Amino acid sequence: MQKTIFVVDDNDTNLTMAKSALSKQYRVMTLPSAAKMFALLEKIMPDLILLDIEMPEMDGFDALKQLKNNTAYTDIPVIFLTGMTDVSMEVRGFELGVIDFITKPFSEPVLQNRIKTHLDIDELIQTRTAQLKKKTEQLQHLQNAIIFGFADMVENRDLVTGGHVERTTRYIKILVDDMIKSGVYAGELVKMDLDLLISSARLHDVGKISISDVILNKPDKLTNEEFAIMKTHAAEGERIIDKIASRTDDAEFFHYAKLFAGYHHERWDGKGYPRGLSGMDIPLQGRIMAIVDVYDALVSTRPYKKGFSHEEAVTIIMESSGKQFDPLIADVFLKASEHFRAV
Repeated sequence: MQKTIFVVDDNDTNLTMAKSALSKQYRVMTLPSAAKMFALLEKIMPDLILLDIEMPEMDGFDALKQLKNNTAYTDIPVIFLTGMTDVSMEVRGFELGVIDFITKPFSEPVLQNRIKTHLDIDELIQTRTAQLKKKTEQLQHLQNAIIFGFADMVENRDLVTGGHVERTTRYIKILVDDMIKSGVYAGELVKMDLDLLISSARLHDVGKISISDVILNKPDKLTNEEFAIMKTHAAEGERIIDKIASRTDDAEFFHYAKLFAGYHHERWDGKGYPRGLSGMDIPLQGRIMAIVDVYDALVSTRPYKKGFSHEEAVTIIMESSGKQFDPLIADVFLKASEHFRAV
């Protein structure tokens, strides 16, 4: 497909010469000012812009700044057209993001060859970037599959809590989405990679792999001694995730996973474990997981208890708001609770 080039210059002769030199190979749009260029950019996206520096109203430097500050246009290659050869001007242009300078008056062969070279380079960069993006996505899918399989393997040791990992992951997404919409810790959440955050929640109980089957699958209520052993799964989960993280570059994913694993049994009032943290000292991941983890435990039937109804579970959680749970997150949970029921 024919590539599109914008030529922006307030001199009609330069516009005519550029169009004559390039129109056989490219679709050329000639524009007498930067303002006209920005108006046309709203309708047509060029493959390259030839931009004069010395123009009235808005010069080439100001136009380039605007292009590079707009995410829709920042990747368009820009070449400056100039009748001046000043080193400081070239330095300023390259610092702002221009890819080359072509001196006026230009010859047709020089203009044609420089344009072709830059368009070929840009096409190669785009092709390589697309290939890299595809490869990255494939690796991300592979990582997700491995993480899901690992979490599933851990959960399958626990004959009591089937489906817990998948349900809590879905609850996390519901709660996080509604927290952002409600403005609750939204400033903190929007800085995170939410796909990684939600996926990493699957590892919150990974420490249970170190708990004996006798305790993990005990059909009766645990003794105090057994419960003390069960509680070690939070710190053990952190240790396991740290060990995995030391062998990978995906620091953000495992950072989130570690916070989910190590802090989801902390309580707002400081009576939780393993550190006995309270209030805002508990990482946000732990405060979020605390609610979804307890909700799922309440509504699930166990050998030693019958599952509570959705309404009963919501009531229990709201009665513990400000005690066991972050009250702001608990309020969002209450508003989103019907979505939890659907899951």
